[in-house]
Amino acid sequence: MSNVRLSVNLNKVALIRNSRGADYPNLVKVAQDCERFGAEGITIHPRPDQRHARYQDVFDLKEVVTTELNIEGYPEGRFLDVVLEARPDQVTLVPDKPGQLTSDHGWDTVGEADFLRSVLEPFTAAGIRTSLFVDPDEKMIDGALAVGADRIEFYTGPFANKFAQDPKAAVADFTRACTYAQSTGIGINAGHDLNLDNLTFFASHMPGLMEVSIGHALVTDALYLGLEETIKRYLKCLADAA
Repeated sequence: MSNVRLSVNLNKVALIRNSRGADYPNLVKVAQDCERFGAEGITIHPRPDQRHARYQDVFDLKEVVTTELNIEGYPEGRFLDVVLEARPDQVTLVPDKPGQLTSDHGWDTVGEADFLRSVLEPFTAAGIRTSLFVDPDEKMIDGALAVGADRIEFYTGPFANKFAQDPKAAVADFTRACTYAQSTGIGINAGHDLNLDNLTFFASHMPGLMEVSIGHALVTDALYLGLEETIKRYLKCLADAA
């Protein structure tokens, strides 16, 4: 078994559901199956337009998830209210503005310190673990600590983009930043474009990594392999990295 938890992001499953205006596939059932197949967490990222995960999904999943429920999103308006009412195990804040296609950078935790501190405080008071999406930059890690975040989540898109050309170069900045983060005591998560090809290499070079959140690649693999076999393979990737 790996010490790194696998949290399955179900946004793409929700997107399929929404495309027919019905409740199939049912997100609650898929989440329960993911856990039954070995996943150690469930993640969703409800956006204001609710084009995939919806705010109601937060409450529905809160009722059934027995591992950990992680809610991602930009901290404004309805999102803040939903998270504080549902009280998931973890909230991961991303700097995505409304209408953005997908997450593509981390927070400026120094320049936006006042804003981040103000939105983190109510979550902390409610007993919700907090995580901030960051790039592999020591200053941003220090900033996350300064505003009171419990964890950081490294945005791993740049690693995935460079992995095929030069794996060692692709992971170098992340290993350095991860080693620094571990020395500060802040919790370390990672996610975005991690897949069956690059996950073992990445995780094996990230000391103290606690959790990876994977959605798009995992759901795509499940089309060919089936959900149970896919989750088993991702878990094996993490076990092989240990």
